[in-house]
Amino acid sequence: MIEKVLIANRGEIALRVIRTCKALGIKTVAVYSDEDYNSLHVKQATEAYYIGEATPTKSYLNQEKILEVMLSSGTDAVHPGYGFLSENDDFARLCEKNKINFIGPTADSMDLCGDKMKCKDAMLKAKVPTVPGSPGLVKDAADAEKIANEIGYPVMLKSVYGGGGRGIRIVTNDKELRDGYESVTGESMASVGKSAILVEKFLEKTRHIEFQMARDTHGNTVHIFERECSIQRRNQKLIEQTPSPTVDEETRARIGELVCKAADAVGYTNLGTAEFLRADNGEFYFIEINARLQVEHPITELVSGLDLVKLQIDIANGEAIPFKQSDLKMNGYAIECRINAEDTFLEFAPSTGPIPDVTIPAGPSVRCDTYLYPGCAVSPFYDSLMAKLCTWGQTFEESRTRMLSALNDFYIQGVETSIPLYKTILNSDEYKNGELSTDFLKRHNMIDRLTKDLKKEKEEKSEAALAAAIIHSEYFKSRIQNHANNNSNWKNKLD
Repeated sequence: MIEKVLIANRGEIALRVIRTCKALGIKTVAVYSDEDYNSLHVKQATEAYYIGEATPTKSYLNQEKILEVMLSSGTDAVHPGYGFLSENDDFARLCEKNKINFIGPTADSMDLCGDKMKCKDAMLKAKVPTVPGSPGLVKDAADAEKIANEIGYPVMLKSVYGGGGRGIRIVTNDKELRDGYESVTGESMASVGKSAILVEKFLEKTRHIEFQMARDTHGNTVHIFERECSIQRRNQKLIEQTPSPTVDEETRARIGELVCKAADAVGYTNLGTAEFLRADNGEFYFIEINARLQVEHPITELVSGLDLVKLQIDIANGEAIPFKQSDLKMNGYAIECRINAEDTFLEFAPSTGPIPDVTIPAGPSVRCDTYLYPGCAVSPFYDSLMAKLCTWGQTFEESRTRMLSALNDFYIQGVETSIPLYKTILNSDEYKNGELSTDFLKRHNMIDRLTKDLKKEKEEKSEAALAAAIIHSEYFKSRIQNHANNNSNWKNKLD
């Protein structure tokens, strides 16, 4: 049984894993770089070890250094969180070789899921529908161009080794394809040192819907409902919600069955996510398996009542999933807003620096997973995600209004944030009516609407400040008048 877990990560996800380990009586080992020596995950873990410079390749991606800490600290398991080494099959294999329990899928399964082409082949054999595209990897730009003309533009160029929305280009003609091919190839080579590209039909006005799945070592597979992740920027998620406004019980059961088939097809174990595009005609197309815990897992916890990190640890311990599909019930509605340190008006460029002060929202059915505290800093070396703000409600409207209230209460001093944009989105009729798509921001001119909202808010604040000043002035005038009525010296001052 797992007794000591090293968290090969940082920030809020490291804190999230520590929280569950504490509840289970499991000791935790934190690792940290130069940037994180004073971080909360370092303070809250049972033990903490320095692993290198701020640059990820010299710390959080340094497999040998992390292994050295695992062996010297007596760690018997590692939780990779998300990002960094979480979907690196070489790291999972290194852990397996050293008899360290990797809390996630096996290295072989991860390798299969990480190779989009092999994974797509496995789905086709399991009769899980996939997006039309190249039957295999394209040889070169000319081959990609030929396939694009066969299936019709627009198409997506996708790096087999991409992830988190990276390594993808949408192209609408032959020239864009040739330019895009070169860009995607370069990105892939820069990030992983190798390149392999496939071509897929770009489906316009799609929704991004994913299903949480779990499979144990005994062959039991379940899905834990869907999450709608359609509101994105640069193919990366901003706001997630569950249930999806477009998924009814029949659809949930039908796609959920496909998800279980997908997990079985790749021999998956532990928790993962099967991601789909839903076309405007209602058809679902499998796109990939994310072989790790997702950023947005808290909203699934809110509607299911499960602790997904505990479930991960239980499965890693060899235990069977303690419930059947029929036991799972979806309760209420949940929304997650990713609070990013970025400037919306500079194409979401990262905003970094010290955080002198911060106020974290709280209240009934409000959850905030964050590494923030007064006096911390947002590092330029890591992802811009500062916090995951989640709300639950018995109805969608209750969850939405709670989220708006929580966003209003969230104060972060020192950096630009995505909070103002989220307030504009959540107040829009399109969001309230569930009219979501992966091009939501562009389709509904959200940045222009945000500009108008901020101008209006500034004007209202000016008017409120003027009104407060007048009230303040009248109040002190009345006090002086009262003094003057009872004291001749004050009467002279008033005159």
